[in-house]
Amino acid sequence: MDRILAIDNGLTVTKAVIFDLEGTQIAVSRRNVPQLQPAPRRVERDMAALWQQTAAAIREVLESSATDPARIVAVAATAHGDGLYLLDRDAAPLGPGILSLDSRAIDIVDDWQRSGTDHKALSLTGQAPHVSAPSALLAWMRREDPDCYARIGHILSCKDWLCYCLSGHIGTDRTEASTSFCDAQSQSYSPDALALFGLADLDGALPDVAHSAEIVGTITADAARATGLTKGTPVAAGLHDVTASALGIGAHQPGVVGIVAGTYSINECVSTAPRIDARWFCRNAVGPGQWNNMAISPASATNYDWFLDSLCAAERQSADASIHARLGPEIDAALSRPSSILYHPYLFGSPMGAAPSAGFLGLRGWHGRGDMLAALLEGIAFNHRQHIDALRDGFGGTEARLTGGASRNPTVAQLFADILDMPVTVTDTDEAAAWGAALCAGAAVGTFARFDADPRDIDRHATVYRPSPDRVAHYTERYAVYREIAETMTSTWDRLNALEAMGRGGRHD
Repeated sequence: MDRILAIDNGLTVTKAVIFDLEGTQIAVSRRNVPQLQPAPRRVERDMAALWQQTAAAIREVLESSATDPARIVAVAATAHGDGLYLLDRDAAPLGPGILSLDSRAIDIVDDWQRSGTDHKALSLTGQAPHVSAPSALLAWMRREDPDCYARIGHILSCKDWLCYCLSGHIGTDRTEASTSFCDAQSQSYSPDALALFGLADLDGALPDVAHSAEIVGTITADAARATGLTKGTPVAAGLHDVTASALGIGAHQPGVVGIVAGTYSINECVSTAPRIDARWFCRNAVGPGQWNNMAISPASATNYDWFLDSLCAAERQSADASIHARLGPEIDAALSRPSSILYHPYLFGSPMGAAPSAGFLGLRGWHGRGDMLAALLEGIAFNHRQHIDALRDGFGGTEARLTGGASRNPTVAQLFADILDMPVTVTDTDEAAAWGAALCAGAAVGTFARFDADPRDIDRHATVYRPSPDRVAHYTERYAVYREIAETMTSTWDRLNALEAMGRGGRHD
């Protein structure tokens, strides 16, 4: 039976996933891609290592599933959005890739906020620039590393780099093109946007734009040797992983809120007209004439992973059973009793920008690990609610679909339903973003009628979590205090950040 290969690259793991043409996941292979943190606020990865690990994952998934490479009808990639993957004029990597967790451009964004550039950008591009936006990172590079800036030949996203490695095609798709430099009304590149950010000289480095479900090349001989794929296999343009996730869970349509609880707090809904607001990014959806409205921050389930890595590392390695299974009863017990603890999940950023930092408040000597983890999970869901309240205010919506690793935990899924006060549906698709990319690949070769002509009966194999009125009231009160704390901490966070810049003896380095 014919199959489709999808690549899904996140911030720590690259995955190769094979689906049959009915949407059944056949096999998945995962490879870690190390993050590099050479200095505070810098989060990078080696581009060659990313491709090597991805190629190894592809070869492994073909072998583990006993898939004849000739039966792969098409390939597409999806990956984290924003950040920056640069090529020089000879199409070679220009330094490491910059991940969307990077916040080195915080001073650039602060300058744009003081000068009003952010408001102009919001009006023109549908989004105010943030620290990991291509616009901010390129402006930082122009100021701090002009030699590297002068060598820029091509400005790509992560999935565009993988597409180039597979097919030799240098380009992007509609969803990635709209991260910084598109006019929100026309959905096309705007020279005015480049000029606004002081980047007019990069006009020739912007990649050509294809539809996500458009064939842009075929597997090259080099890629075939590295991956085990058949030379000449069609490669589709692919798409941003936020949009791919929504597509993969049936949420890339008006009236449905899509939620991804992963490294990022991702919350999105589709509209048939652009509506611009500072609380969300108004970006291109997959098809022309639709917009994907994304309210996001780097503040979701990565907090849980950080807690386990930092505070439970030895136990995690020595546990006979899964650490998640061991912690589950502690968390459930803590969620069932009153608690003064609130946690703001701002390890890498927040809805208010990069200045706020994470922290527990209300912690007492009688609290234990379960109480802290319960507050941490509540804080993650509270952060999603802040974004989703904005989207509901702008676009309505009474249904949510949740994906991401945390969604597999029934306690977490029910927590989202109670905190959001809306039904939350979790589908049985483990690799939602990969399936979104597979839909685009299949549509590109005519296997599916359209990119959103999903052959699965999604609702038949889904679990719906409904809010409990008592828990809704409980979390409404806790959420109000959570927001009150965040709104009064602005000057304190600024003072904490100033401490980070101080040297020993109170002197600035």
